[in-house]
Amino acid sequence: MSQPVPPPSGNPFAGEAQYPPATPPAPVRNNLGLGIAAAVVTALVTAGIYGAIAGSIEAEVGYAAVAVGFLIGFVAAKAGGPNPVLAVVSAVLGIGAVYLGQLVGIAMILGDMGGGSFGEIFFQHFGDLTKVWKEAADGMTYVFLAIAAVTAFAGAKKANA
Repeated sequence: MSQPVPPPSGNPFAGEAQYPPATPPAPVRNNLGLGIAAAVVTALVTAGIYGAIAGSIEAEVGYAAVAVGFLIGFVAAKAGGPNPVLAVVSAVLGIGAVYLGQLVGIAMILGDMGGGSFGEIFFQHFGDLTKVWKEAADGMTYVFLAIAAVTAFAGAKKANA
C-alpha cells in the first residue's frame, strides 16, 4: 500500500485562498494636552451657539445643554484618547460652556431690549451681567448646568467605547 503524495509545495492547503495579513490595530491615542485643548475650543464654540439659540428664542432648551455637554466630552476623548481625566475636565467645561452660553443669551436679550449692544453689555458690563444671571437663575438653570456636566462625562466615555 502506498502513501498519498503531498502537493508539490508541501502545503496541504495550497488549493485554498490565501488572505493578506490582518492590518495592525490603530495606535491608542493618549494625548491629554490635545484632548484638553480640543475640549476648550469645543466648549467656547458650543457656548456661543447655545447662547445665540437662547438669546434668539429668549428661552433655554434642555436638548441644547445636552448637545453642548456631549460634544465637549466626545471631542475631547476622540482627540485625547481614553484618559479618565478628560471625562472630568469635560464635565467641568460643560458646566462652564452652558454658564457662558446663558450669559451670552442674557446679553443678547438685554441688547434687544435697548440696553446697548451685545458687545457693550457682554464685555464692558460683565459684572452687571453676572448679577442679572444670579437674579434670574432658578432651579432649571442649575439643572441645565448639571445636564451639561453629566452628558460631557458620558460623551467622553462613549467616544472610547
